[in-house]
Amino acid sequence: MFPSFITFSMTDWINSGVDSLVVNYGDFFRQISDFLIVFIINLEKFLRFVPWWLMLCIVALIAFHATRKVIPALVISGLLFLVGAVGLWDKLMQTLALMLIATFLSVLIGIPMGILSARSDRLRKILIPLLDIMQTMPSFVYLIPVLMLFGLGKVPAIFATVIYAVPPLIRLTDLGIRQVDKEIIEAVNAFGVTRTQRLFGVQLPLALPSIMAGINQTTMMSLSMVVIASMIGARGLGEEVLIGIQTLDVGRGLEAGLAIVILAVVFDRIIQAYGKPRYGESL
Repeated sequence: MFPSFITFSMTDWINSGVDSLVVNYGDFFRQISDFLIVFIINLEKFLRFVPWWLMLCIVALIAFHATRKVIPALVISGLLFLVGAVGLWDKLMQTLALMLIATFLSVLIGIPMGILSARSDRLRKILIPLLDIMQTMPSFVYLIPVLMLFGLGKVPAIFATVIYAVPPLIRLTDLGIRQVDKEIIEAVNAFGVTRTQRLFGVQLPLALPSIMAGINQTTMMSLSMVVIASMIGARGLGEEVLIGIQTLDVGRGLEAGLAIVILAVVFDRIIQAYGKPRYGESL
């Protein structure tokens, strides 16, 4: 048994810190929550308002634009049709709304942080252990303070998803920029370009495959949080899986699980296609 006289606990320190945060800044976080919930509800209403056949056509067009192939576009839209055919279309749209917002916030945070990390070795040394903690910490642990700040519902689910999903995008953005050929950077610098011109004109375009891989990973990790998010009030496909677990309804859980897999496949194929370099398109 470990000797008790050299043990200590961080529980009281952490609890007092979180309590202080809730008391002093609770109203501010509630305002953020109110703003986001309106945005989420409106997006969800819009996605559910769009006719299913029109949504399938839009997805097929996006897939065709990404892949430049007819068959993958038809397969992708066919997979989504299958989700609707088993009666999960509305749940699919609810999950899609949450995932789009979580992915958008992750991109909004992840790409700028990755750029800053690529520019500063000191910042990178600070970020790496933080990103490791964010990825390895069980999601239920940081759900506790998020719930205290935002309450139950869709907003805490989105923030918990962002915390879990944003690290790979930061890492891969940083990696992509750092892996740009130094000879190219030296050649560009010889023309006297500014740091901003070098970033947007050279580094980001060359790092795009890595950045798109980061967005792809972030999207997949957002989808992996769907079931956990349903436990704190987020609806959608994750709720169906949760009900299947609670009622031991294997079929219901499997249908919803396959629908989540289909949504992941759709996003994976489209994002991967956009991440591939398209030589000769500008010729």
